[in-house]
Formats: sequence, structure tokens, C-alpha cells
Amino acid sequence: MKYTVLFIVFLVLCSCRKEKVIELPSINYSQVTEIKDISPAYLFYDITKQDSVELNRKNLISTTNWLINVDKRLTLKQVIPHIIFLQNKKASSSHKNENAKNYYTCNDLSRRNLGFIEFTEINYYLEKYDLNNLKKKHASIILRYYDTDSISIFNNTNNHLNLYKTTNLKTLSNHLEQTFINLPDAKASITLLFNEKTSFEDYILFKSTLKSYKNKSFEILSDEFIY
Repeated sequence: MKYTVLFIVFLVLCSCRKEKVIELPSINYSQVTEIKDISPAYLFYDITKQDSVELNRKNLISTTNWLINVDKRLTLKQVIPHIIFLQNKKASSSHKNENAKNYYTCNDLSRRNLGFIEFTEINYYLEKYDLNNLKKKHASIILRYYDTDSISIFNNTNNHLNLYKTTNLKTLSNHLEQTFINLPDAKASITLLFNEKTSFEDYILFKSTLKSYKNKSFEILSDEFIY
């Protein structure tokens, strides 16, 4: 059964019983549009208690692909601890399927349907970071997302470029291209840093933008830091 059908059914049931619904983050294009053998989980936003978050995970089966539906209004500070919990739960399960993956569910604007962003291999760290230490041990480029107005690029030559968050892929691409020119490495490795106040929608949009970037001279590392 396609996941689209399952999600619509869930929303209908919620509507009939006046229960909570989820506003999914929107992206311009998703590379993954259909997943089979799935289990859903939901992270709800409570409009009356904006600092609260509710996780519904009772339908998760460890051997399936997990589709995590996160309300776009939640912040990373609210979301990521629950994501880490789910990752650990799956990793520690006695019943495993090495081919089963984890995805965030999104609204794909290009297809007017659901799309999915995989995060199976992402390692989240909720800790203060030392920029110089990260540059030495993790990556040749650091992309730091502070808020909706500020994204910084750091590279190993200590050059610092400021740019503004935008859905215009060309703007981000131009800054990345300039950074790559200044790097001696044949292939750049990128570590992502996100402010904990970042909304989940902004987080997904930024990740989707990077995935859409056509330059093949970099790889995005699996460690992500939430500060």
C-alpha cells in the first residue's frame, strides 16, 4: 500500500475525531517519492503550548522503513531529542533489517504530493562545538545555519563568507563554488551546524537545497551539530 493513502487516512481519522494533525514542511523537489514496507511516527505541535511536543510512535515496527512525520512549526530543540531516541530504539532492537531506512516526510511542491528525505545515517549531536576543532577533525567546510537571515560558510583557510537564507539555489551555489575554489582538496567535505531555534521547516528546506545542488565536488558528512 502506498504511503500517500495511509497518510490521508490518518488525517481523515484525526479530522473526524477532532484530534491533532501535522503540518508537513514543504520542499521544491524530492528525489524519493514512494516507499514500501513502512511504519509511521508523528511529532505533533501544540498551538496552545508552543514549548511542548508530543511523539506518537506506537505503530513503529523495527524491521520496516520508518517515516517520521514532523510538524514544520516545531524547532530542532524540540524535535532532535525525539529523533535520537527513535534512532537508538531502532539500533538496539533485537529484530533488525539492515535494508530498512529512516525518512522525514515532506510536501513535494513540484509534484503536489508527498516526498521523503532520508536521514538513516545522520548522527545528531546536541552539544556546544569548537569551530577550530570541527574543522580539524570533521570537515574542510563548515556550513552554519543560525537563523532565517544568516548562513555562514567557514573553510580551512579561515575564510568566512556570509550569505542570507534563500530558496534561490543559485545564490547558495555561487557561495559554495567560491569556497571550493579556495580549497586545496580535490573533494570537499561539509559538516552542518544548526541553531536549536531553527524551525523544522527551515531545516528541511536547507537540507533539500543542498541535496539539489549539482556540484559533485563535495560530500555532506553524517555528523550534524545542533547548538
